[in-house]
Amino acid sequence: MIKRLFDIVASACGLLLLAPVIAVVAWQIRRKLGYPVLFRQVRPGLNGKPFEMIKFRTMRDAVDAAGNPLPDSARMTPFGSFLRSSSLDELPELWNVLKGDMSLVGPRPLLMEYITLYSPEQYRRHEARPGVTGWAQINGRNALSWDEKFKLDVWYVDNRSLWLDLKIIFLTIKKVVVRDGISAEGEATMTKFTGGKS
Repeated sequence: MIKRLFDIVASACGLLLLAPVIAVVAWQIRRKLGYPVLFRQVRPGLNGKPFEMIKFRTMRDAVDAAGNPLPDSARMTPFGSFLRSSSLDELPELWNVLKGDMSLVGPRPLLMEYITLYSPEQYRRHEARPGVTGWAQINGRNALSWDEKFKLDVWYVDNRSLWLDLKIIFLTIKKVVVRDGISAEGEATMTKFTGGKS
């Protein structure tokens, strides 16, 4: 109850205070990347229940001769990289937090296709609402292996508290300032999860 109340107050205040920043970022995305400005994708939420997550778009539309999207590295622009490294692309997720789909702090929502690949222990990450930031984000972010990331997510589920959330939020701000762990080594974002350890 306290965590949810904190999420509502913090996300509402964040949306109001950051409205000018959100407007400028949206305008720049429209100018540099075109429509749509927002990236929408169904992700698994609390207990694996699907919800539509919204973020700012960071990649350009680019496909091969067969119409398939090019790799992330080929679609990512310097502007998109800046949005990701500064975490500005995450700002629309405050709306997901206000709605109750997400929390400010929790395991990051991954792809629906990964659910069937999880071990029972890895699936426990869905015992908490997914977060805008989380324990894994301040301990390596995308530079972590999948196995390390899942262990940190489950640790958070077992040890979550308002005090821990405040600590994670503070350390997230610090991480964003130094732009640490934005991508996996040799990748534009994060390698695809294929099940088991990686």
